[in-house]
Parts: sequence; C-alpha cells; structure tokens
Amino acid sequence: MSAPPAALTARVNGRWSLVAARSDGTSIQRVSGGRLGEVYVKLAPALQTSDPRFHPAAEAERLAWLAAQGLPVPAVLDVGAAEGLRWLVTAAVAGRPAADAAWSAGERRSVVDAVADVARTLHALPVSACPFDRRLAVTLPLARAAVANGTVDLDDIDEGRRGASGADLLGELDATPPPPEDDLVVCHGDLCLDNVLLDPAGREVVALIDAGRAGVADRWQDLAIVLRNFGGDEGSAWGFDGRHAERFAQRYGLAAIDEPKRDFYRLLDEFS
Repeated sequence: MSAPPAALTARVNGRWSLVAARSDGTSIQRVSGGRLGEVYVKLAPALQTSDPRFHPAAEAERLAWLAAQGLPVPAVLDVGAAEGLRWLVTAAVAGRPAADAAWSAGERRSVVDAVADVARTLHALPVSACPFDRRLAVTLPLARAAVANGTVDLDDIDEGRRGASGADLLGELDATPPPPEDDLVVCHGDLCLDNVLLDPAGREVVALIDAGRAGVADRWQDLAIVLRNFGGDEGSAWGFDGRHAERFAQRYGLAAIDEPKRDFYRLLDEFS
C-alpha cells in the first residue's frame, strides 16, 4: 500500500489508521484529530482499471446525486488525484451499522423497519432522473472482467459456493438465463447491512455508505442482498433470522419473493 500523496495529507491532516486494504493497492483509511474532524479516505491507484468496485470519483458523483435527492449519505469533502493515486474523502457519520450483533431483540425489529423504509424511499426515486446505469448490459461485462483480472474475492462468496474458482462462478453465470429487467428502480447496488448506518436506537437510517455501485437496475439487485443479510447465515451472526427477512418484505411492501431474480442477483453479486 502506497503512502498518501502529499497533496492529500496537506488537506487531510491528523491521525491516519488503516480500515481495510486490497492487494492491488486500494485502501480505506480513517483520519481523526485534524482540521476536518473525523473523515474516511478511499485511495486507489490512478491507473488501476481492473477492479470496478473501487472508483473514488464515480462514488463521489453518486453520493452527491443521492444527497441532492434527500437520501442520507456521507458528505463528500474532497476528491482528487496525485502521485499515482486517486482519492475520495467523506465526513464520518456517527451511527451504528445495521450489521451489529449488539442490537437488542427490540432494536433489531426497529432496524429492519428502518432499512425497509430507506430502501423503499430510494427505490421510489424517479428512474428517468438518475444518470447512473447499473443494468445487466453494464454489470455482466464487469463480472467477466473481474474473473479475467482475478479480482473476484473468493473468500467472500456464499457458503454453498465455497471452494469455487472464478471460472466456476462464470460457468454458473453463463448457464443461468438473465431474468427480465422489468422492474427498474434506483438501486444502492450493495445494500448489505454493513452499508447502512443507524441512530443509536436503530429507528432511523443516518447514512447509506459505499454507494459506488448506485444506479438504475432491477430492484432485485438490492432486495436479493438485503434479504440474504436479514435471513441467511450472515444475518444469524448479527441476531437476525428468517422472521426478520419476512418483516422486511412486509414493511417494504413486497408481495412475493421472485426466486429466479433473487438467485440470479445473488450469483451476480459474487463477482463484485
């Protein structure tokens, strides 16, 4: 991991601490005690094109657009490039992730309701006004590129696919007919519980984070992921179970589970 550029540290001073890093040089860092207060910095190699998950400028554009629509997202403080690196700086948001095992039973019910409400609000935005496209014509080629470039995180795939290679996943994707994109909305793109921050009581969403994949897509791109988080093995680690997935569906207003779409978008998520 490269050191932050001088042009960035001159603006974002304070105590830097690494939050996460990838082998290709991308990283997320928290900076506190400086003139900007507590902030998060996303850094990526300037010439890096192999990992479509991490494009600071693209995420900055989406955050700014979502904020203009009234969605709760972190404020963008800076975006730039120097010394072979690109960056995005956002203000830290005081909130607890929905993916927090410390929620009490009553709080978990409130968390489900709050996540369902913000998802419904997001999905009600006018598709015609959204400048970002995440339909399959965009995302399927990105899945192929991820396999070709070796950026599929095989340590973070569904339990039933553990041990699969990127080629195995691509073979499964090729053998799965894409469902019709007949229910387009504005999606977050990675609506997992880690990316939803709530107030201390879990009653209100204070921020949607990691919105770099936001754009127009079938609503099941989001629903497949959030329902898996509430009702699957991941959710059980945080105290959620199938009852919470059912509560989410009811609160959101989902009349029925579209299993082909759910399964397809969960498979597509393995590549991103």
